[in-house]
Amino acid sequence: MGVNSNRVEHYDSHETIRVQSETPMPSFQIHAVQFPPETTTLQKLTHRLSEIFFPDDPLHRFKNQTCFVKFLLALQYLFPIFQWASHYNLSLLRSDFISGLTIASLAIPQGISYAKLANLPPIVGLYSSFVPPLIYSVLGSSKHLGVGPVSIASLVMGSMLSERVSYTQDPTLYLGLAFTATFFAGLFQASLGILRLGFVIDFLSKATLVGFMAGAAIIVSLQQLKGLLGIVHFTSKMQIIPVLTSVFKHSHEWSWQTILLGFSFLAFLLITRHISLKKPKLFWVSAAAPLTSVILSTILIFLLRNKTHEIAVIGHLPKGLNPPSSNMLYFSGLHLALAIKTGIVTGILSLTEGIAVGRTFASLQNYQVDGNKEMMAIGLMNIAGSCSSCYVTTGSFSRSAVNYNAGAQTAVSNIIMAAAVLVTLLFLMPLFYYTPNVILAAIIITAVIGLIDYQSAYKLWKVDKLDFLACLCSFFGVLFISVPLGLGIAVAISVLKILLHVSRPNTMVLGNIPGTQIFHNISQYKEALRVPSFLILAVESPIYFANSTYLQERILRWVREEEEHINANNGTPLKCIVLDMTAATAIDTSGLDTLCELRKMLEKRSLQLVLANPVGNVLEKLHMSKVLDSFGLKGVYLTVGEAVADISSPWKAQP
Repeated sequence: MGVNSNRVEHYDSHETIRVQSETPMPSFQIHAVQFPPETTTLQKLTHRLSEIFFPDDPLHRFKNQTCFVKFLLALQYLFPIFQWASHYNLSLLRSDFISGLTIASLAIPQGISYAKLANLPPIVGLYSSFVPPLIYSVLGSSKHLGVGPVSIASLVMGSMLSERVSYTQDPTLYLGLAFTATFFAGLFQASLGILRLGFVIDFLSKATLVGFMAGAAIIVSLQQLKGLLGIVHFTSKMQIIPVLTSVFKHSHEWSWQTILLGFSFLAFLLITRHISLKKPKLFWVSAAAPLTSVILSTILIFLLRNKTHEIAVIGHLPKGLNPPSSNMLYFSGLHLALAIKTGIVTGILSLTEGIAVGRTFASLQNYQVDGNKEMMAIGLMNIAGSCSSCYVTTGSFSRSAVNYNAGAQTAVSNIIMAAAVLVTLLFLMPLFYYTPNVILAAIIITAVIGLIDYQSAYKLWKVDKLDFLACLCSFFGVLFISVPLGLGIAVAISVLKILLHVSRPNTMVLGNIPGTQIFHNISQYKEALRVPSFLILAVESPIYFANSTYLQERILRWVREEEEHINANNGTPLKCIVLDMTAATAIDTSGLDTLCELRKMLEKRSLQLVLANPVGNVLEKLHMSKVLDSFGLKGVYLTVGEAVADISSPWKAQP
């Protein structure tokens, strides 16, 4: 149907209202609104559940296959290593060998450092860089994920457990709780994957994570001032004010030897990091820098051991493979709730980081990472790790970036890394005796400084102020309250944002673009014209109990404002309200009652309410609830254009 381009414009002191002239429009066919195909309740439930839990249709490869092929496909699905193992060759091994050794040079010093961040013995960090990577290489679907301890999960575990248990006064209990928390983290992660509930971690939005990570990175860095300045007595609290207070309160404990050594190697690490960022081909410079720092500082302290008594060193580290720790797990007692809570929190954080990192590098190589399989892989490796003296591990961004840049082709790079850690555990542990703690602090600061993503924060400010507010709340929550509560604030803000969008959906007035059957937001498209006697509204949300009252009030307000504008400009009286239901993808009983009440209220004011383009399930519910009967034959139309043309045609026929 064409629309005459003649128009009349009315002006008042506040707003310009543009309306189309009442020149008759050419007639065209009015299409009948059709119901969706009939389905049983069981079919509807099955379809809905499949859309919720199986949106990727993981079983599509099994269709029309023999039993033997189905068995092989199931084996490949459960153990992704079988997908590529048969095609593995020496060329791939060469690439994986180089990348595996490269990430091992980063994983060994980071493992020791992150274990101290979690208030655990340094050797536990190396244990956690041996068993989990082996398990992930069999179960994981990412080719580039470098597995091991990570800074944020280490920080959260250390801060949550230290609130209730002292790692200095009762180290055995603390270590057992760390392993127990790791077990429950793995159980939670694997359960999400098996039950296909991965959408739970989506409640941590990127905006809140940016703020949380930045706040945690600052807290981690400030905590390292203990080692960087040589302070002996330091607060165990994780808030910025107590940490800074402790730094200056114990200024008499500062050691110039420690400060000189620490800041020298910190500068070295930051310079190598800057070089690698500026020239990605030189990634190996920053990758090798931590191990180089450990080796050089260890040699230096060994040679000057009689003159550097003020510099604290790691000391004795036991040689050998991971000892079993299943006997140290606590499944009863006073601290069980603490272990479960710590496990769930660290599990969510490590899972979020691991899957995000895996998907990032998968997108660069144009392959897909199955989120649910990753949850199972990360969960099972943490369960196994808890029984072999490991604490929470996941995919590390720094290790994965090095792994990717070093040319890793498969998960064999994790096996090579684990083999290098194994050699270290068996033969090289005595060499770490004189490694200074200050170097570990410098390594941690260099690693976490990259988590302060000010560019993303600035982008949030430019694009979405509400997201930026969420970012700030989680950031300051971590800095001034605590890391766990900061995470809780981040989740709460994410949920609140969802509730705001659901309970206060967007509504808009639509106008017709001359010469077309297109109706768009008159605020966005200045050429869109109001149609005389019509108020065309669009609802951009499902209509639920949470927003039905708001929508009713907002629509009535639109009607009132439209009538006020018409009276102020001597326009054509309002006769009909067209509700464009295109974006209303669902409706519940409260929404149905709202539409029925709204129709009655408008009818009392001699105004007609019609619906345009309700989707299949909405139309079906309107029919089943008998609400559709109250709208009559001219109450529902396929498009807004057909509604306007059909309803206005009798008016134009009148003399």
